Amino acid sequence: MVRVGVVGASGYAGAELLRLCHSHPDLDVAWATGDTQVGTLVGSLYPSLAAAYPGLAFEAFDPAMAAAVDLVFLALPHGASQRLVPGLLDAGVKVVDLGADFRLLDPAVYERWYGEAHVAPELIERFSYGLPELHRDHIAKVDAVASAGCYPTAAALALAPLTEAGAIDTAGVIVDAASGVSGAGRALKHGTHFGTANEDFTAYGLLDHRHTPEMEQSVGATILFTPHLAPMTRGILATCYARPSGGAAPGDVLAILAAAYEEEPFVFVSPVLPSTKATWGSNSVHITARYDERTGFVLVLAALDNLVKGASGQAVQCANIMLGLDETAGLSSIGVYP
Repeated sequence: MVRVGVVGASGYAGAELLRLCHSHPDLDVAWATGDTQVGTLVGSLYPSLAAAYPGLAFEAFDPAMAAAVDLVFLALPHGASQRLVPGLLDAGVKVVDLGADFRLLDPAVYERWYGEAHVAPELIERFSYGLPELHRDHIAKVDAVASAGCYPTAAALALAPLTEAGAIDTAGVIVDAASGVSGAGRALKHGTHFGTANEDFTAYGLLDHRHTPEMEQSVGATILFTPHLAPMTRGILATCYARPSGGAAPGDVLAILAAAYEEEPFVFVSPVLPSTKATWGSNSVHITARYDERTGFVLVLAALDNLVKGASGQAVQCANIMLGLDETAGLSSIGVYP
């Protein structure tokens, strides 16, 4: 068994990591930290996990805890993991970071979009970007992975094969995406209260959402990204628009995507319109594409569960690759429905 620790386990992504690790045949959770919940039983905060972790309580993180594990998942807000990673890597522990700290290759871009200087820029090159379908070989060679963000995962899987094939113009790509309220985390916020989010549908982060440079880096295009908050708990539906280029016939877009993901266990390409409900609780991504002759646009849609393939499931998938395990271990491609 591979011993793992989860830093930030009291958040939604951390709780999802605990759920997935418990069903994993090769991962054993040695400890879980949650600074705001120290001493609280995991099953008290998340009753859904009570049977899986009857005696596990949230602890405060101590660097010495690294000695008890082989791999650490970091499920922390941006800016926090870059202060812990140097010590973990020095201790010889593999790291999968669910945060944004090591996703961007250029620390100056990080500072521009996140409003603060990176405190460990020299470590960025040690990380692989954690999107297995696009970076599997690199992930297998490193001891640190920056797991891709939820919105960028949807956009990159929808668009990257098309930019690589030269099928779409890389200027002026538009990504409109809606996410459930769990994407904002467990902390109380007015915008995600039931009375605020229910029966509403709103845009936010206009022109300056922090996932924009990550999308552009992953897709290889200039992107106008507009996120929306939908009155649902989980899920992302990304609707992407681009102009075709001369690299492929417009009608080939669905075929290009189908060929790119033909061997992928978690990406499903078909003419069927994707829905967030179909991916609920799974590590799957459902994609379709069309070319509209009337307007001259390529249209690509992608749906996923923001807490699984958009966060914790993707992190486990990356860990499996890093550890030389079956990439699909502990993960399901089947959603919970209805």
